[in-house]
Amino acid sequence: MKPSVVLTLTALTLVRLAGAEDLFNGKDLSNWQTRPEAKGKDCWTVGRPSVDPANPKNLAVAAGGEAMINVVSAFGQSWDIATTKKFAGPIRIEVELMVPKDSNSGVYVMGEYEVQVLDSHGKADKDMGAGDIGAIYNAAVPKKNASRPPGEWQKLVIEFAPPRFDAAGTKKENARFRKVELNGAVLHENLEIQGPTPGGLTGKEAAEGPLMFQGNHGAVAYRNVRITPLP
Repeated sequence: MKPSVVLTLTALTLVRLAGAEDLFNGKDLSNWQTRPEAKGKDCWTVGRPSVDPANPKNLAVAAGGEAMINVVSAFGQSWDIATTKKFAGPIRIEVELMVPKDSNSGVYVMGEYEVQVLDSHGKADKDMGAGDIGAIYNAAVPKKNASRPPGEWQKLVIEFAPPRFDAAGTKKENARFRKVELNGAVLHENLEIQGPTPGGLTGKEAAEGPLMFQGNHGAVAYRNVRITPLP
C-alpha cells in the first residue's frame, strides 16, 4: 500500500495510509470515554506534556492541544480511557507516547490485548521481561529494548488481526500480532495469542472492540493516534 502523505515531526515520522482515521482530534476528548466507575474522577486532560520538574514521576501540562494526558492526582489513580467506536478486521495502529520516570501504562488493542508501556529505559535486552515496554503483557517478551529516556516521545506501531469466529460464535482462529514496532525496531512478528491479556475491558474475546489506553497505573501522554484498516 503506497503512502499518500508523509508528515515529519521532531525525530518521528508519520505515514498516512489510505483509509487512515485519526482518533484524537488535538482539541478535546470527544469520542473517548473512561470506564463508568470513574464517575468524573478520571485524570485525563488535553495539553502539551513534559516531565514535572517537581516530580519526575509525573507529567506537567501546559496549554495547547498536542496530546491526551493522564496525570497523577489526589485521586491516587486515574482510569482507563477507550474510544467510543469499535474496530473490526485487521488493523494498523500508530501512536506516539510519553512516559515519565518509572511510569506504567498500556495500549489495549480491541480493549483486550495489551501492548505494555513502561519506563524501561536503560535495561539490557537480555533482562527484558513480559512486563517491559513493547511486551504483550504477561504473554510475550520483546526481542529488544528500543525505549527512549523518560519524557521523550516514542512511536509505537501495531499490526493486529483479531480472532475469527463462525456464525455460531465459536472461535476458529486466534488473534495475532502481525508486527509490533517501537521507535522503528521490530519487537514481535506473526505472534499468535491464545486469549485476552489481564486488565482488559471485559476479559472476553470478540470480533470487534475499541482502542484503550491504560490510565490506572501512572502518568502518560498519547498523541497522533491513528488506525488504518489492513487487508
